[in-house]
Amino acid sequence: MGSTNEKNNNSLIPDKKYKKTEKKAPKGFDSPNDFFEHVFNDKEMIWMGQNTNHLHGDEINSSMIKCVKSKEYCKYPPPEGFSKLKKLVLKDLALENLDIILTAGGTESLYLCMQDLLTKEDNVITCDPGYLIIGSFASRFAKEVKYVPIYNEECNYKLTPELVKENMDENTKMIILIDPLNPLGTSYTEEEIKEFAKIAIENDIYLLHDITYRDFAKEHSLVAKYAPENTVTVYSFSKIYGMAGLRIGGVISTKPMIDSIKNVVVNDLGVNVIAQIAAISALESKDSWISRIKNTTFNNQKLIKETIDEIDDVFLPVYPSEANMIVIDLSKVGINPKDMAEYLLDKKVFTREGNYTSKLFGDKYLRVSFSIPTEEVKVFCDEFKKAVDVLKP
Repeated sequence: MGSTNEKNNNSLIPDKKYKKTEKKAPKGFDSPNDFFEHVFNDKEMIWMGQNTNHLHGDEINSSMIKCVKSKEYCKYPPPEGFSKLKKLVLKDLALENLDIILTAGGTESLYLCMQDLLTKEDNVITCDPGYLIIGSFASRFAKEVKYVPIYNEECNYKLTPELVKENMDENTKMIILIDPLNPLGTSYTEEEIKEFAKIAIENDIYLLHDITYRDFAKEHSLVAKYAPENTVTVYSFSKIYGMAGLRIGGVISTKPMIDSIKNVVVNDLGVNVIAQIAAISALESKDSWISRIKNTTFNNQKLIKETIDEIDDVFLPVYPSEANMIVIDLSKVGINPKDMAEYLLDKKVFTREGNYTSKLFGDKYLRVSFSIPTEEVKVFCDEFKKAVDVLKP
């Protein structure tokens, strides 16, 4: 009787609908969630592992405090977001002629786009290294996701228009551009962006332009300005605005495209009120802090470059990075990036080994972000040099 109940109970557990890359817990932790909870709760931890921005003053959080004290969070927000915020985002991108839907972060934006735009006859072109979650989402709704290898000097460590043409076929329905690219920090010239737009228009395909790190770049061009009917632009408040924990972002496209994406929205009671108030404040105050943060991140990146230049057989594939993170290649010195990440974690420095952002090249590099106080970057530089001496064969 007991075995029958056990069988019935097990029969209620469904098969997993989607293949998802298994996240392995670092040494000493039972699960990835336990690990992230540990680093989150450690107030001494230097946060260089998730590309988050820790350089803001009180321009944004004061608006959140005011919202909390007024208890406005007791009310539901407008289901499609505050019109003021939507107008500010479109103005920020100079895309006032397009439409936007607000989401609970850029990651939700990516999922909604894949669910609405792709079918089981389609294939998708993306790159490796890259933000692998995008490809994972695409694989749930498309027939195939082509990961184009770009970790080489020949293509300047990015997905080029030429590589896209080489990998296209009659079933290609979407090109994914992460721009600037997580993890390498490569970005595109205006001419390259125009070429991608031309490819999308001529082949009647979508171009998903993930611009999460756009504001760290010295210059940046939007595909939506050249192929608006074909482009969905994914916007995030997590990085330059320093609001990763608030989970707010959006998708920008034509009104018919946004109306279509609205059909797959689950969160139809609206995006977090406090996050929206903070986002409004962030956009309204942007001119007062953007230069300071960009200058700090560039100088922090320079410190890392100077450190790497002192170490034999360790190098930066891309410099300068147009984002707030950079890749440090450890393959020539013979150090496993996972060992490096674990060593630094013991020194209270949270970084990320390459397998988080690459299936093909993850054993070659460590990814570090540097939108943190400069004194903390100096600690990383000192500890990294010591780590190389300890870990190299």
